[in-house]
This record gives sequence, C-alpha cells and structure tokens, in this order.
Amino acid sequence: MAPRGTLVVLAGPGETAAVYRRFGARLAADAYRVVAVPADAADAEEAAEEALAAALADPDTPRPLVLVGSDTGAARALRLARRHADAVDGVVLAGLPTREATRADAPEAGLDERTACPNHRLVLTREGALDRGAAPPEPLADTEPLRLPLLAVHGGADRISPPEEALPRYRALGAAPLVTVRGGLHDILNDVTHRSVAATVVLFLERLRLGAELPPIVEEFIEPTAPGA
Repeated sequence: MAPRGTLVVLAGPGETAAVYRRFGARLAADAYRVVAVPADAADAEEAAEEALAAALADPDTPRPLVLVGSDTGAARALRLARRHADAVDGVVLAGLPTREATRADAPEAGLDERTACPNHRLVLTREGALDRGAAPPEPLADTEPLRLPLLAVHGGADRISPPEEALPRYRALGAAPLVTVRGGLHDILNDVTHRSVAATVVLFLERLRLGAELPPIVEEFIEPTAPGA
C-alpha cells in the first residue's frame, strides 16, 4: 500500500518513542508513516527540529507532512509549525498545557490523572515516563492563530489541563475541527478511547489530503423538516 502521509509525533513529558507505538501502529494500518520523537532527550526541542529537518530533506517523504504533539509536545509542535509554516501541511494538538501544572508526587496519582487505559499505564510505568515527567515545564503555547490546518483533541475529563481552560486556547489558535472526548483523560492519544481518537486523526488526514480547506468526506444526513412541522 502506498504511503498516504507522514506524521512527526512529539512526545509529552518524559515519554519515549515506545509510548506512541500503539498510536503509530493504528495510523500505519491506514498507510500513514509515523516518526515518534521522544521527550526524554537532553534537548527535546532540538530533537524535534532534527526529526522535521530529516523528513523535509527526504524527497520521498509522503505528504501531507503533519506535526502531532501531546502535552508539552503540543507546545513544541506549535512552535515548530510557526517556524516552518511553509513546509508543514498541518498540525494535530492533544492535551495542550494550560498551566505550569505540578505533577503529582505519587506515581499512582500521576497515572490516574493521565489515563484510565491499563495498557498505557503499563507502558508509562515501564518506560519511566512518570519519573522523568517532573522536569520543569516548558513555556505555555501562545494563542496567535496558526494559519495551518489544525485538529485539536482534548479529554473531556482532563484534570491536568482542564477543558474550560484548554478549549479557548484551541479556538484562538484556529483549531477546526476541535473535538472533546467524553470522559477522556490527559493522555488522550493513548487513553481508553484510543481507537476513536486515532480514527478522528485519520479522518482529518484524509480531508487534508484533499486540500488545506479540509473538504468534508463524511457528513451526517439530517432529514429535512416538513413545511409547517
């Protein structure tokens, strides 16, 4: 199957590339190439720049080329997209930070805030993401309109980045579509609804392949109201 696009995924606090193996496999099943950039590197910003530069330098990189970021990775994705707006085709943001949140001291409490998915909890623990996640937070993302196709996905029950704080930021950035996941927690790309979230990302990518204006593909049919009804 010919590749349909490329995603450069920027991980959240302390996360390794392995944290996004399941997400990447779901996108790969639909022929999208996924490159995960860990946040446990000494300089996560530089690692993100290098990953994007490598994708841009390869003439065989499938388009569209989309940046995906979770938590502090979302903030990095925004900064990277602004610096390379002419080279990037779109952006997906998840769990955008809204405050310099202090991570819970207890690893179990941190897990409870981040995800209810048992498999993702095991991966986070195995990869030591909670231990490394206590690093000083990165600067919060600015809210100037991005002027690139932008999908925002946020957990409706996110306690780290509450929806009432996050949604106005997404709107200011120009996110469309902007979706919330009922009962979803902070690690929304890897939470219990990861299948539905991955499907939402794929639909965004398929629309992006048709053009930057994101022409609709699937529309709900609404029965016309009879006159006088």
